[in-house]
Amino acid sequence: MGKTYAGARLRRLREERRLSQAELARRLEISPSYLNQMEHDSRPLTVPVLLRLTETFGLDASFFSERDTSRLVADLRETLANEVSTAQVSPSDLAELASRMPAVAAALLELGRRNHALTQRLAVAAEGRDAEEPALPRSPHEEIREFFYRRQNYLHDADLAAEDLARDIGIRPGEVRRALSARLVTRHGVRITPDSAQLHHYDPAARVLHLSSRLRPGQQAFRMATQLALLECGDELSALAAEDFAEGSDTWSLARIGVANYVAAALILPYRAFHAAAEEVRYDIERLTDRFGLGYETVCHRLSTLQRPRLRGVPFSFVRVDRAGNMSKRQSATGFHFSRAGGTCPLWNVYEAFAAPGRIHVQIAAMPDGQRYLWTARAVTRHRGGWGEPGKTFSLGLGCEIRHASRLVYADGLDLDNTAAATPIGMGCRICERLDCPQRAVPPLGQPLAIDENRSTFVPYPVADRP
Repeated sequence: MGKTYAGARLRRLREERRLSQAELARRLEISPSYLNQMEHDSRPLTVPVLLRLTETFGLDASFFSERDTSRLVADLRETLANEVSTAQVSPSDLAELASRMPAVAAALLELGRRNHALTQRLAVAAEGRDAEEPALPRSPHEEIREFFYRRQNYLHDADLAAEDLARDIGIRPGEVRRALSARLVTRHGVRITPDSAQLHHYDPAARVLHLSSRLRPGQQAFRMATQLALLECGDELSALAAEDFAEGSDTWSLARIGVANYVAAALILPYRAFHAAAEEVRYDIERLTDRFGLGYETVCHRLSTLQRPRLRGVPFSFVRVDRAGNMSKRQSATGFHFSRAGGTCPLWNVYEAFAAPGRIHVQIAAMPDGQRYLWTARAVTRHRGGWGEPGKTFSLGLGCEIRHASRLVYADGLDLDNTAAATPIGMGCRICERLDCPQRAVPPLGQPLAIDENRSTFVPYPVADRP
């Protein structure tokens, strides 16, 4: 076992519990001077101390493990790119800040966002437009993504409650809609009727849930489960949303819906049963869709939430993108970074999947910091049903760090140890560190370009050598 230095997290834990060093040292059966050395990273956490900490405070041991800070570091680089150069603040400096003082790093990010918003407002005023015009603030949907990211895409109490409810009403593969319908009728007096105009609509006065006849059985089950979550767990949903957002705001309302959707997935795919099945089939997505009778996207989304303490699944990142690169869903139980600046890497296999819809594409991808991931991607198409009516095509990506890849059936036959075989991808051309990439679409932030009318290169935006 490698040495674990977690002084900042240990100190913050003590301060949050309002304990003095002497009191915490007494509980851990160590001397105050030894605790002081651990808090200042002069000594590592030992196994006996780590065990006493987890037992005393009910923490998972991973709380003190070396955290994956790749996304936080990338956010810092993106936010500070126009403010400081890499000569002033190196990537290693940012990594140290993110690892040792994540709260300070988060404060820097917020200051950077405010500065960006102020710059936009000044630009609007300079152009003679109304200075009060909104300056592209973070959207409520972006706030909801951050809400789930801060919780590693896992809501412990909500997941447990959904599992208990599933057990109570008898959720079993092949009988999900029957069980949900019976619960809606007997407990809440809600009737279910077909609807041809909308995907779903609930009439609280008439106690009628209208579901589109064009929804597949699995989609109907999910809508029913979401409505059941809103009816049975409304107060809990409101309280959880209020942890981060002002009650009654648009973001608060979206958070309630997001948590209700989470509960719905946990209800129709109860944690223990789904986790056991996923481990049994080695995370074979298609076999799981067949076993539980649900869609590919629903199964992928649920796989990205299997982070229950002492019963963890593979920590996945889940994305949904369209052909233009717009990312409409991104959930992550890992440190995989999704750029806020717009655009993703064209070398990522989520775009290759559009060339062969219905087939699962597998890729070992390497990020600029050396972290490698195993990604699966598959394109899915949805039609409203009528001839000539426009449909929707998305690529669904599910990825995990390479250290977990051997647990997946998709890793069979791949050389997971061959770093040279990995496809080099980045976090979006605007902030990608791969300066020699011939696929780059825009100049890299914070880098001076080498502009020479007498020379051209295979790299579209060559960077000037620094003195």
